Amino acid sequence: MTVIVHISDLHISNDAFDEEVFMQAVGEINNIQPDMIILTGDITNSGYYREYQKAIKYLDMFESPLFAIPGNHDSRNLGYQSFEELVGERSWKLTKDDEFTIIGLDSSAHDENRGNIGIPQHLWMEHQLDECVVKDRFTIVALHHHVVSIPDTGRERNVLSDAGDILKTLTTHGVDLVLSGHKHVPNIWKINETLIVNAGSLSSNKLRGKIGNSYIVYNISDDSIEVFLHNVGGEKLLFGKYRRKY
Repeated sequence: MTVIVHISDLHISNDAFDEEVFMQAVGEINNIQPDMIILTGDITNSGYYREYQKAIKYLDMFESPLFAIPGNHDSRNLGYQSFEELVGERSWKLTKDDEFTIIGLDSSAHDENRGNIGIPQHLWMEHQLDECVVKDRFTIVALHHHVVSIPDTGRERNVLSDAGDILKTLTTHGVDLVLSGHKHVPNIWKINETLIVNAGSLSSNKLRGKIGNSYIVYNISDDSIEVFLHNVGGEKLLFGKYRRKY
């Protein structure tokens, strides 16, 4: 079984970040000992270099390998440059045991809230997914902005501008999991055979209604995908269980 923890929207800063909640989450996730952690953006709140310097120290507290892509807040104030210097590449491909392929996409636009993948990155993703289909690999695509609107988030403003084209590529290639964040509300959609999972905020104090800080755990076996919603410092819920496609 492969165990993946999905975190998002930390918003590390002086005013939008809850350090106590973050430290609680670090302890819980380290106890799980996942194979990897995928962070779907908004590590910082304003993209300032000092926020990134602080963020790196916090991220180093996780004991499992962590792979991140930027969010819209991370690309503010030249933050996309700081991300590359201090965190890593803004889009990437990871292959695990020649069975899993995980693709990270940069959906952020400099100093804008809207999301966009763009033609060059889209073509690169298609090429990688073509290879996954040929080699029959389990595939995960991670990006910050949601490709399908999320319930309980009010007026839709910041979905990907090229969401239709991206969604078509994801579903026609039979991508198993699509991971995103951005809206601070956990949600699952299933379209064809593709699970589209949105994580809530791990440690931001910018929360909607009674929705608290949370993260998602995926238990991926040969037969199924179990999705658990973990409320930081609270209960763990089975968010969904799905049979793997063959």
